[in-house]
Amino acid sequence: MRLRILLVLILIYSQQFYGQSVQNKPLKATYITEEIQLDGELNEKIWSEANKTTNFWQYFPSDTIRAKHQTSVQIAYNETTLFIGIRAEAPNNKYVVTSLKRDFRGSRNDNVTIIFDTFNDGTNAFGFGITPYGVRREFLIASGGANFDNFNFTWDVKWKGESKIYDNYYTAEIAIPFTSLKFEEGTTKWRFRPYRFNLQTNETSTSFQVPQAQILANLAFMNELEFEKPLGKSRTPFTLIPYVNGLTQNDFENNTNETKFLIGGDAKIAIGDGLNLDLTFNPDFSNVEVDNIFTNLTRFELRLPERRQFFIDNSDLFSSFGNFFGEARPFFSRRIGLARDADDDLIQNDIIAGARLSGKLNKDWRLGVLSIQTAADETNEIASNNNSMIAIQRKVGQRSNIGAFIVNRERFKEYSFSEKNDKYNRVFGVDYNLASSDNTWSGRYYLHKSVNPDDSSGNLSAQAMTTYNKNNWIFTNDWAYVDEDFTADLGFVPRTDIFKMGNFVQRFFIPKHSKTVNRHSTSVLFINYFRPNLDFKLSDYFLRARWTTRFTSNAEINVSYTNDYIFLTDDFDPTRKDEGNPLPGDKGYSFSQIQMRFNSNNTNLFTYSLNSTLGQFFNGNRYSFGARLGYRWQPWAQFSVDMNYDGIKLPKPYESADYWLISPRLDVTFNKSVFFTALAQYSNQRDNLGINARLQWRFAPLSDLFLVYNDNYEIDNFGPRFRSINLKMTYWLNL
Repeated sequence: MRLRILLVLILIYSQQFYGQSVQNKPLKATYITEEIQLDGELNEKIWSEANKTTNFWQYFPSDTIRAKHQTSVQIAYNETTLFIGIRAEAPNNKYVVTSLKRDFRGSRNDNVTIIFDTFNDGTNAFGFGITPYGVRREFLIASGGANFDNFNFTWDVKWKGESKIYDNYYTAEIAIPFTSLKFEEGTTKWRFRPYRFNLQTNETSTSFQVPQAQILANLAFMNELEFEKPLGKSRTPFTLIPYVNGLTQNDFENNTNETKFLIGGDAKIAIGDGLNLDLTFNPDFSNVEVDNIFTNLTRFELRLPERRQFFIDNSDLFSSFGNFFGEARPFFSRRIGLARDADDDLIQNDIIAGARLSGKLNKDWRLGVLSIQTAADETNEIASNNNSMIAIQRKVGQRSNIGAFIVNRERFKEYSFSEKNDKYNRVFGVDYNLASSDNTWSGRYYLHKSVNPDDSSGNLSAQAMTTYNKNNWIFTNDWAYVDEDFTADLGFVPRTDIFKMGNFVQRFFIPKHSKTVNRHSTSVLFINYFRPNLDFKLSDYFLRARWTTRFTSNAEINVSYTNDYIFLTDDFDPTRKDEGNPLPGDKGYSFSQIQMRFNSNNTNLFTYSLNSTLGQFFNGNRYSFGARLGYRWQPWAQFSVDMNYDGIKLPKPYESADYWLISPRLDVTFNKSVFFTALAQYSNQRDNLGINARLQWRFAPLSDLFLVYNDNYEIDNFGPRFRSINLKMTYWLNL
């Protein structure tokens, strides 16, 4: 009996050791001289000879067993191009592909995605994905892919891919020009990892075992790719992206109309193996998708994502400094191109020109330099400013880094409306970002200081945040400080004069034999905010206890209990009515709420989510209900509608409100080159109905013709506010 037990233990250990060694075994990329016809069929000789990945691990619904439907990936290359061959097994050929439009959402489409860490730093990577229908996506990963904010899906680059569907598997061929990547000359190894969403069986798998408590594309968990022959220079071409735009617009509120013809564009120039120089002249962003609108019941500004292409490459070099939770970021690119007019309204401010130098100096050092000049608008009392930033980052250990920066917003000309203390604003500081090799430990620690002409003492911002993630436990401890006089004109600082202490703990529970439940989790978040200038008076605390259940069908439900305390130093009207009667300041308010949310399986043709918030709100009550309904006619069209109701009931004489937010959206993909999107956004809090319709024709690689229509109406009288129509053409030219 003892001998049998010993043999069993030896067998288990050897299997674990063998499995670990297999997943760490490098994949060899074969150098070829023959041509590959990119048709998705894998019938070239190289695909029968080249090494391939084997034995993918499940990530969902389990993270401890091999995938039921396996995927193989092979890689070959020549002097100019990286070729990838993919075979993905499936129970049938009824795949989920929501759209024919590029840059699909990975978790809602059958696809295989490959990420390449070309500098082997565990910090930055390129991602490329393809569906069974040959639809492609590409994205950038920053900061090790430790959280969802580190993924940038706005990035575009030239590459090709085709797929072929069979009865119980599909194949794909991908060709990525080396000119679309950055890497060191002479390198023979990259870190890489393929992963797959198999939505027919709700199985997610990956070539390297990744715990479910970690993000699937986290760069801590990677395979090695060995090249048979050292790579040459990355040879990124000189790229011109000119545009022409015919625009007509009518401002009904100010009784003005305008028709103009705009010309401008961008240029991309490679500097060495790892640096990009991006130039822009008279940029126009009329083709960028409109932002989603929100009902804002807080005292603070909301931070919206950057979508403009000029700011995308290596954006983390500029935007990742500062507070992890967005409480004090020294640089926020959305500030550039917007300004406050004489009435303190936020309006568009033209950009004259700009330049960005960013990327790798070598395997350990990264550099970012940015300078953008905005135009003067004296009618609206807006000065011309130079907006600049210099950032440098040094790799420390395997995946951590330390960085330093200076941000400067400066006015070089005096105006009749300008003030001395507004001549410039400067912020500088140092950040240390911790990331252990397996991402068990992560964190952010920084110290920043701002300087204005008449304000140079103090003005500090700091944070020390540490996270432990291991064995289905997550612990986070966060300390943050923002001085009352800390100012970042080009940053995002929703409030100052705070000292924050926060703690978070989460525990995952994974049922062993359940066929319906993937996992449960419970978490507690507790945050205290103190006001240093008020003798560290407690100004806010937030307690949230949450239970979440995720099902094997991909559906999810969670229930939360929250308790808030807010000390209002000033009067505040949470309804934000123009003539509202605000709640009195210099008083504390304590209230509790219960939130519930359910998300259905997003791979079904019909999808929905439901949410509700019930409970107290300051000295009254809040009743909120929301829903999102969606249906797709695969893969040609999708229709969805978001609805949200917030009922704020405060005792008289304070304001109550019934706020509705309704947003229907239609996406149609006629083929892989012609797309139509229509979006309406109704908000009675903003007294606005906005309509945006965009027709896009991709007539050449990364070259587009856009027809964009915008219309806005006030709701009370249903009168027009602002209307515009743009016809814009961009052309991507590699020289």
